[in-house]
Amino acid sequence: MSAAPVFADLAVGDTVAERELTLTRDRLVRYAGASGDFNPIHYRDDIAQSVGLPGVLAHGMLTMGAAGAVGADWLGVSGWVRDFQSRFTRPVPVDAAAGAVVTVTAVIGAIDAEARTVRLDLKVVFDGSTVLGKAQLLAAFA
Repeated sequence: MSAAPVFADLAVGDTVAERELTLTRDRLVRYAGASGDFNPIHYRDDIAQSVGLPGVLAHGMLTMGAAGAVGADWLGVSGWVRDFQSRFTRPVPVDAAAGAVVTVTAVIGAIDAEARTVRLDLKVVFDGSTVLGKAQLLAAFA
């Protein structure tokens, strides 16, 4: 476990967290149960393909939440997440056997010393393409 970040030690451009996340079909089913989103494109290849998709896709909000957790985990007990937003730019197909590996990199994009906030810019990539655009998490420090 890494040490909690110290606000005074942070600088714009710092990479503060990197993680590979594996989204599996099992995880999609569990997320569907938790969220109530039982759209069959998230668990049935035949349905997904019948509407022109390459196969089962991860829920956008699952991808976003998993990416945001990378920033929240970095922040730990040093503060709280004040805001988190992104745009969904590309779907994430989830292979039945291999799943889908999504890479999240969190870089400090801005610091507001007066408000004691840090904007994390999250780069979220699957198969060489960005899947969440303008993914930004605003962390407030105590």
